[in-house]
Amino acid sequence: MANHSTQRQMEILDELRLTGSIRIQDLARRLEVSEETIRRNVRQMAATGVVRKVHGGVYLPEDTLQEPSFQQRMGEQREAKQKIARHIAQMVQNGDSLILDIGSTTAYVARALANHSDLFVVTNSLSVANTLTTRNNNRVFMAGGELRNHDGGSFGREAMDFVRQFSVRYAILSAAAINDATGFMLMDLQEAEFTRVIMERAQIKIIAADATKFGKTAPVRITDPARMDMLVTDREPPADIAASLLRAEIDLHVAS
Repeated sequence: MANHSTQRQMEILDELRLTGSIRIQDLARRLEVSEETIRRNVRQMAATGVVRKVHGGVYLPEDTLQEPSFQQRMGEQREAKQKIARHIAQMVQNGDSLILDIGSTTAYVARALANHSDLFVVTNSLSVANTLTTRNNNRVFMAGGELRNHDGGSFGREAMDFVRQFSVRYAILSAAAINDATGFMLMDLQEAEFTRVIMERAQIKIIAADATKFGKTAPVRITDPARMDMLVTDREPPADIAASLLRAEIDLHVAS
């Protein structure tokens, strides 16, 4: 049932990205389901801030960002991401086990780990796999499924079932936006679902995000912030976000 609900919510988001807003009855007609099915899914999505619900309709929040391509993101805030990556690489020891997701900052983390040895790496990112495989006796496990054109990421049930086989020390995770009200957010529902599975399989869960993410909003809340262990960033966060991190008992690391 949960998988059906997730798929339906992805379809609703796809429609909203085309139109910005839409009536419940029009959504039901386009997706060929009942209006009650749409209302139930919209209520769930509104509860986590993915969408805004009004009488008879639904819309994307006005401040929702449009995420640039992976290559564009690799070029943005390059120095900040490299600084964050070096900081995380200093925490990781030779022989450690870790999962890295599809984010551009985690791609920089992979590069910063290039001189480590005997790593046990699980990823759904082609970029991460290319960086760390065949190096220094590393073992690299790539999640299966179709690779997305725009970022070389593998998602879906096959990828999630694959990572559930592992238990690692670190999960290095991305966020598209961070604010005090919602916590850590992503642009893509599939990415958020994958992140939640990764978190179940790691002892220490680390968000790697530069300071441009502070105060922004994205459509999909990842999870209860209290489930995260650490945020590694390049600048001190604003007071409201710092207070929310403290309440959630998340360790803040500002890379120097």
